[in-house]
This record gives sequence, C-alpha cells and structure tokens, in this order.
Amino acid sequence: MQGSANLNIMIKAARAAGRSLVKDFREVENLQVSSKGPGDFVSKADIAAEEILKEQLMEARPNYGWLGEEGGGVEGSDPTRRWIVDPLDGTTNFLHGMPHWAVSIALEHKGQIVAGVIFDAAKDEMFYAEKGLGAFVNESRLRVSGRRSLIDCVFATGLPFAGRRELPETLQDLARLLPATAGVRRWGSASLDLAYVAAGRYDGFWERGLNIWDIAAGVLIVKEAGGFVEGLVADTDPLETGDVICANDPVFPAFSKIIRD
Repeated sequence: MQGSANLNIMIKAARAAGRSLVKDFREVENLQVSSKGPGDFVSKADIAAEEILKEQLMEARPNYGWLGEEGGGVEGSDPTRRWIVDPLDGTTNFLHGMPHWAVSIALEHKGQIVAGVIFDAAKDEMFYAEKGLGAFVNESRLRVSGRRSLIDCVFATGLPFAGRRELPETLQDLARLLPATAGVRRWGSASLDLAYVAAGRYDGFWERGLNIWDIAAGVLIVKEAGGFVEGLVADTDPLETGDVICANDPVFPAFSKIIRD
C-alpha cells in the first residue's frame, strides 16, 4: 500500500497488536479477567496489546504524545502531535468469543485527526485513512452508501448497559427510528460501526457517551469515505462531546432529525 511514513507505522503496529490479540482470542476461555466496572472488563490481552502499540509507536516517534484507553495520557516533547489508541475496542465481544473487535489508532496534529487505522484482526480487514487522501479497506477504496430513503437504510448504535445514564434516551431513539428504517444493529464496537459506515455496510451510526479513543480513527475514516459526521447536538465536535452521529449526505438530514428530536 501507498501512504505516509506515519500511516505505515500505524498499520505495522496495528498488525502486531492484532496478532497478539488473535492468539489470545483462540484461548479466550483461559484469559484472566479483572473487573473495571459494571459490564466493562479489561483482560490481560487488552493490556498486552496496548504495550505492543506503545512500544512500536513511541519507538518510531518518541517525541509524540500518547493517549491510550488503559495506560492514560503522556505529553510528548512535540506538543502538537499525539497518538490516540484503543488496543481492543469490543472487549466484551472478545471475552465472549465473538469475532467482532478491533485495534484503533489515530494520529492527532494540532487538534485535528490526520490519520486513522482500525484493524479487524479476526477478519483481516485493515481500514485506514489520511486527511485529504481518501479512505481504504485493505487495498480497496471506501465509499459511504448511496441510499437515499430511510426505509431502505440500516443503522448502527450502541445500547447502554448496566444502568448507564444514556439508556432512556437511546430507547426513545429506537422507538422513533425503527418504524422508519430497514433496521438497527448493535454489534458492540464503535470503531467498527464507523468503519462499516465508511464501507457502505451501514447507512449511519449514532451513539452517546463514547471516549475519544473509541471514535478518533473512525470519524476520520467516515469523512474520507464521503460521510457526514457531527455531534448529536448540531455543530458540536464528537471528539470533544463523546456523542456522535454520521451518515451519507442524502440520509443525514432525516436521520439526524429523528435522533435529535
């Protein structure tokens, strides 16, 4: 593949972490798991994957900053650049033996995401994009779907678990959206939900209460595939609020109106 030096570093690191996770995924029943909170777990595999990513990315670019789900944040000697990393998005799927989880890496420069990688190691699909250069999966260019009518569209979301505060609003969303569409899916990995919008597999996605490492790479990939991305409140930045909605341009107005109402 062609890409910048930074993108190639990101893809190499994602593949290394993915290999480690696939090995542990085959032995998922033997994983040692500790509780991080209700319905939210961290495995030794998750931590090991973040260590691989940190070692490779920081060795290649030691002056960059770092923000990871498990390891927290470190400011680099270059304050304008940082890696934003989720070593295992879809941890609950992983721990239950369901092959739908991903490694997500974004590169931020001066507050803007300039490169993103989402690696679905179980299916060997590498989604990636650089700002202004388009989005790809493996060697194929990505493009959001061309559907124009809500009744033909399938959307994705995350369903809050264990009493999280977003549950009532999400249930109201579903009550309004389901009768107007071809369906809604909940597959348990926000990064892959965004990647699937970019690939035209989903027509749109929305979710509340996400972290920046869940969506930083995916937001760029959707935009570079021709999608429209906003916060759930119009004209807000989902990377700041954690609330995101996206779709293709023809569908976005009707879709967002249902969710925002």
